Amino acid sequence: MEIVFTFLPSDEMKQNIIKGFPDVEFHFSYKDKSRLPTADVLVTYGEDLDEADIASALKLKWIMVVSAGVEKLPHEAIAKRGITVSNVRGIHKTPMGESVLGHLLALKRSLPEIYENQRNQKWERKFRSKEISGSTALILGPGAIGSEIGRLLQAFGVMTIGCNRSGTEAAHMNEMVSFDELLAKLPEADIVVSVLPSTPETKYLLNLEHFKAMKNDAIFMNFGRGDLVDEGILIEAMQNNMIAYAVLDVFEQEPLPDSHPFWLMNNVIVSPHVSSKSGKYLERAMEIFLPDLREWLDGNREPVNLVSMEKGY
Repeated sequence: MEIVFTFLPSDEMKQNIIKGFPDVEFHFSYKDKSRLPTADVLVTYGEDLDEADIASALKLKWIMVVSAGVEKLPHEAIAKRGITVSNVRGIHKTPMGESVLGHLLALKRSLPEIYENQRNQKWERKFRSKEISGSTALILGPGAIGSEIGRLLQAFGVMTIGCNRSGTEAAHMNEMVSFDELLAKLPEADIVVSVLPSTPETKYLLNLEHFKAMKNDAIFMNFGRGDLVDEGILIEAMQNNMIAYAVLDVFEQEPLPDSHPFWLMNNVIVSPHVSSKSGKYLERAMEIFLPDLREWLDGNREPVNLVSMEKGY
């Protein structure tokens, strides 16, 4: 069996992988797809494949995506070939949960202003700091990541409302609503957090009416995918102070263009898609992939985090 990685783990990690599977031929290279025609398994971040690659990968049976998002894969070509796709859903919950909480606490406790005053050697004690305790957070996409965000917020005394397609119960949510009920529920939320994937159902899920329905002092946080809301609509909402802050880790176009209005908006926080970054990222990814590979070699061809190319998640 031949397994191709299109990214480079550390030398120590590579050696451990090879040692654990002595009968497997591994190839590690950065964005080099020259070995695709002979690969049985591809391990990738999922951003470097197109239809031509799938057509050339004549032996490919399994694509392991070391990311949660799979929207950049050539879905139709993969589905037509019947190639198994899995991802590392769940490994992002700790760093992303901490990132959401960190941004939220920073805004509520006036940390950006405090840091700026230090740089300017300014002693100022007048701040409009607030608490998150007693507030309500509406979490779009209460899966592994959203539920972890809910757990952390509940520990700070925050009421959590989860929102998904069907309104099905989710962990660490005090209440659940469906997408159809979202607009009616938004006026209750002090914090709106999205960790939704990009699917046909979630693309441009939010429109101007949703921002008009939010509280004027609400904080909107998008840590899922940039196409949740048309950026023209979000710019209008922020220019008209419909809400207090937008904290954005994802964008319709990445990198965000230098000329984009978000850069200069005082009520927008631009985070360059780094909320899931962690020194433990690949370690956690391999904790999912390697047991799956062992099962695959033993004849079990259903990895734990199967992804449907038809559904997009």
